[in-house]
Amino acid sequence: MRVIIAAVGRLKQGPERDLAKRYREHAAKAGRQVGMRDVEIIEIAESRAREAERRRIEESIALTQLIPDGAATVVLDQGGENVDSAAFASLLRRWNDQGCPAAVFIVGGPDGVTPNLRADANLRIAFGAATWPHQLVRVMLLEQLYRAVTILTGHPYHRAERP
Repeated sequence: MRVIIAAVGRLKQGPERDLAKRYREHAAKAGRQVGMRDVEIIEIAESRAREAERRRIEESIALTQLIPDGAATVVLDQGGENVDSAAFASLLRRWNDQGCPAAVFIVGGPDGVTPNLRADANLRIAFGAATWPHQLVRVMLLEQLYRAVTILTGHPYHRAERP
């Protein structure tokens, strides 16, 4: 199963990018043991439209075009579910076991995504009630992907109970 992070905006040089790269590489390497082919990050440019709704629409269209047929889609959304690490790992395992070709994690722009994109997702998740900068959300998502893989492989990185 491919894991794709489709994100609005570029992660600029700096500590966030370095940390994101490290977690992506760890997740991709360890993920091979559990059927993950790769962890891809696809960045799309932020819309330059003046109105927030127009930006949301343009960015959501671009994000939707990145979703392969049959993929499980997860939108990172402040109003989404809080999913603990073990449950997150279980989701990845289930999608992989079901033969899902890809899991796509969507990180919208500062204005979010359209209601249609949110509604069409298999899951909406949040990293708590706080609002996080998009750069940190991407790092947190990559860390959770790595953590999920370590849970699935029995690696000691995650020290809580295993699913």
